Amino acid sequence: MGKTDLSWAVPVMRAGYAGRGIVYLVVAGFSLYAIWRGGQAKGTQSALHQLETTAGGYVILTLIFLGMLAYALWRVVAAFYDLECRGNDAKGLVARTGMIITGLLHLSIGFLAFSLVFTSGGSGGSSIPSWVASIMALPGGRWIIAGGGAIIIGAGIHYAIKGWKEKYRQFLQANHFTLHWNPALKAGLLAQGVVIAVVGLLFVFAAWHANPSEAGGTEEAFSWLTHQPYGWALIAAVCIGLLGFSLFCFVNAAYRIVPRVTGDDIETVAARLEAKARQATS
Repeated sequence: MGKTDLSWAVPVMRAGYAGRGIVYLVVAGFSLYAIWRGGQAKGTQSALHQLETTAGGYVILTLIFLGMLAYALWRVVAAFYDLECRGNDAKGLVARTGMIITGLLHLSIGFLAFSLVFTSGGSGGSSIPSWVASIMALPGGRWIIAGGGAIIIGAGIHYAIKGWKEKYRQFLQANHFTLHWNPALKAGLLAQGVVIAVVGLLFVFAAWHANPSEAGGTEEAFSWLTHQPYGWALIAAVCIGLLGFSLFCFVNAAYRIVPRVTGDDIETVAARLEAKARQATS
């Protein structure tokens, strides 16, 4: 494909990251408000259901629906055409497969937002335990759930490492904002990694105890964290971190570079910092 053949993917990518940023802003915002009022942090599903009853909520849900469609399309196209130069070796193929999976997972959030806008939206309860129970009923089902949980934990660790080592800087355009707001972006990825890893841990617990009701999504992860020592402080810190992850998504919407489409003429944060380091040691 020529360099400009997929230039349309860039605005789709930006819309997708903006929609993703709105999702985590809603989750973190409602969660922190609930914690401040002495309640329970909100998972994605509960936060979107609460948004349905909020003034202007249907407009935001529509934006989330469109954003998640864009994000899913972006992830699939970027993985298929390797727009981020992940490569065709084993590591690259795993990364590209993960891009498709995350795109599809976010598409499910889009469908939830769509159902809340255009249908009754259901009861708002998590459907995860029911399909976990169905899988567990299969031969080797508990191993399947345990393996899935281990993969989710690995994804959470990946986010945490990405944040800690600041690997995201190779995809961000260097400017005043991306250079000076790095602590918030880093904290956001670390918080997201914690939440994803806990979700995976709950799947492993469900498989270990043969109890599908122990599995769950973000809301169950928040509940588990709350019941740990210093749980309220821990969950508040995680939710504040998710505000940073929301900022990370918005920053990507504005300044993310797509190597195979954008070209090499835009300086990344990583390149700027490497150049400064060389100047300092020369």
